[in-house]
Amino acid sequence: MNFDALQRRVRRAEAVVQVRNEETTQQWELLNHTWRSAWTPGRIIVVGLAGGFLAGKLEPGGAFSGARWLQMIGSVSGLVASAQASVASFAAAAAGMAASHAADAADEAGDAAHAAAHNAAPASATPANPATAANTPNPVPPRAAEAATELSES
Repeated sequence: MNFDALQRRVRRAEAVVQVRNEETTQQWELLNHTWRSAWTPGRIIVVGLAGGFLAGKLEPGGAFSGARWLQMIGSVSGLVASAQASVASFAAAAAGMAASHAADAADEAGDAAHAAAHNAAPASATPANPATAANTPNPVPPRAAEAATELSES
């Protein structure tokens, strides 16, 4: 196939997708309207009563008493707490790894700055004007923790 034929096929496929999208949207709106109009207050009450009756009949003779419910709630809350703790420890480990990488990058940048400072001309090391001396950066590279903080803040 040549390029023009491929372009025609793509345009035709896009048109088909657009039409199907519109049809699906219309059908979804119709289903949503029909579903909402079918749930009248009387039907909601009948379904609630039937569900309550079935739940009462299917419950084994008092096996799920009040004490069992409390025990289950305690178990579920412990499960949720341990899941939250594991997520927090994973996030802390990821943050530690990111800080380690930032410290390594800062060390490399500091080494490069230190090497550049040693290779600079001695005449340009001290400015003659005190006003420009305040604006020049410190030739001492920052410590790793300071550089990591500056990297994480930017």
